[in-house]
Amino acid sequence: MTTSAPRPPSRDPRTPGQVMRSLVPSVYAPTLLEFVGLSALMPVVPLLARDLGFSVPQAAAITTVFGITSFLGPIPAGRFISRVGARLALLITGALLVVSNLVAFVTIGPALGGGGDLEHRIVLVALLLVIAVAMQVWHLGRQSYLGTALPASMRARGMTLFGGTIRIGEVIGPLLGAMVMALASMAGVFLLFALAAAAGTVMIAVFLPPGESGPDRSVRRGARAPRTAARVRLDRAVLGRMVAVGLGIAPVMMARVNRPVIVPLLGDALGLDPVWISIVFGVSAALEILLVIPAGTLMDRFGRAAVAVPCALLMGSGFLLLAVLGTVLAGQGPLAALLALLVPSLLIGLGNGLGSGIVMTLGIDVSPVHGRTTYLAWWNTMLGAGRLAAPLVVTGITLVAPVAVAGAATGAVCVAGGIWLTRVLPRLTPSGGVRRR
Repeated sequence: MTTSAPRPPSRDPRTPGQVMRSLVPSVYAPTLLEFVGLSALMPVVPLLARDLGFSVPQAAAITTVFGITSFLGPIPAGRFISRVGARLALLITGALLVVSNLVAFVTIGPALGGGGDLEHRIVLVALLLVIAVAMQVWHLGRQSYLGTALPASMRARGMTLFGGTIRIGEVIGPLLGAMVMALASMAGVFLLFALAAAAGTVMIAVFLPPGESGPDRSVRRGARAPRTAARVRLDRAVLGRMVAVGLGIAPVMMARVNRPVIVPLLGDALGLDPVWISIVFGVSAALEILLVIPAGTLMDRFGRAAVAVPCALLMGSGFLLLAVLGTVLAGQGPLAALLALLVPSLLIGLGNGLGSGIVMTLGIDVSPVHGRTTYLAWWNTMLGAGRLAAPLVVTGITLVAPVAVAGAATGAVCVAGGIWLTRVLPRLTPSGGVRRR
């Protein structure tokens, strides 16, 4: 019989559906719960800050703790996960999320409505810091675990579903948060986040296999081994590969960070009501969710470039079109203003939805199996630098030029990243034909 010869790359006899279903209780469902809670809280943070006595600039700047942590946090988080294991790291940080939100609910809740002082403001900042650190551990731990749990032939579909789960949570969270605030108060979002994090942590404790997510064996057994010249070359080759791919995909991350800044500001400049701006975001988000499964299938069948390149080019083109229409149709009436915001936003959403999970998939592709958590930490740090720099670029441009110029700059960088990826990805990442290999 010769049927076994063509299938050595994927020794997993399960179908893609079976693999995905097996990861629902341990990865996808806890991720959904986590982002439901986080997305319920984040839109309210500036309002909470103002209610507790922060000034408007302070309230706007308070969330930069997430950008700073995304740059400084991945490497310490990777070391923590390698030392104690992904499962225990997720449980510890999950418990911290629950406790910190309950403390915030008890402490900040009674102070809302004008009774806030320095103590309450410190509690809010401390809560955001705990959330930011915990998010780094949760994200890196599950990304590393999925890199091992997913067979190579369905890696992109699994990672894309992971990204899609995050997007669904970001849609559900604000709706539940609005419901809680309508029935109770703004402090209710702390309780909602605590309950969601508790449910997700319990699911991790029950369903995440301890044996597959323990401390990094290379740290226990091989950490003291002498580093040979070949090992040094391997490390340099891996880091060089990460930098080459990261240069192309970082503009996509910058575009994702800048979109919720540039689109509302341009909509406001065009005279649109906040309700219509929110509707534009909602329609774009719905389009993104519809593309989650097709994006993963395309990556697994035709390679990473088949998705990453169109993602970057479409998002870049959308931002460029946003800048052009925002300038040409300014002052032409409400319908023209709505079209100037909606059409480019749909193009940006199309590219962003097509790239669901692409950053995480590429991170696993360019990192080795041994020491993957450490390499993923460096990958996330590199992209975190772009995530931190993106709003600063917009701020700098808008100090001397209209917001449309910031949109054009973001689009140009994204298009340049897409062109770079056409050269880099085919030789550094899987290029399709996984089944044949």
